[in-house]
Amino acid sequence: MSAPVRRRLLLGALSFSLIAGCAQPPRPASGAADHWSGRLAVQVEDAASQSFSAGFELQGSAEAGELTLFNPLGNVMAQLQWWPGQALLRNGGEQRRSTSLEALVRELTGSELPIAALFGWLKGEAVQAAGWQADLSALAQGRLTAIRHTPVPQTTLRVVLSL
Repeated sequence: MSAPVRRRLLLGALSFSLIAGCAQPPRPASGAADHWSGRLAVQVEDAASQSFSAGFELQGSAEAGELTLFNPLGNVMAQLQWWPGQALLRNGGEQRRSTSLEALVRELTGSELPIAALFGWLKGEAVQAAGWQADLSALAQGRLTAIRHTPVPQTTLRVVLSL
């Protein structure tokens, strides 16, 4: 294959990758007050410096709700549903049930996240969560940052909402 043909193929593949990386999951038509979508990222500052990011749709409340995570192409990566005393994680072809929503969130994201506080933060409420400090100053622009300082390792949660 000649160099110009290879360059064109490489440029085409690069262009496709950039366009695919910008894809967002479809937003539901419902204008429900307890529904959010956008992108989220979790970074855990441990020896392995783990990070996780995905598109998301979150609906419901801390008591009963659903979180769906999407890859950059908009395909469902995982779905988490919960209701009093029960939680269900669908990840690929696997399903896992637990009485602990926190355990399934940790399995999914690599860190414990304050789900009850997150619902409050997304509504603009300065809800307290043990060890977490939330910055709601940019929520009007669709941005939320929360940092867990204790217990270690430090964990950062960033949310960018689709407005």
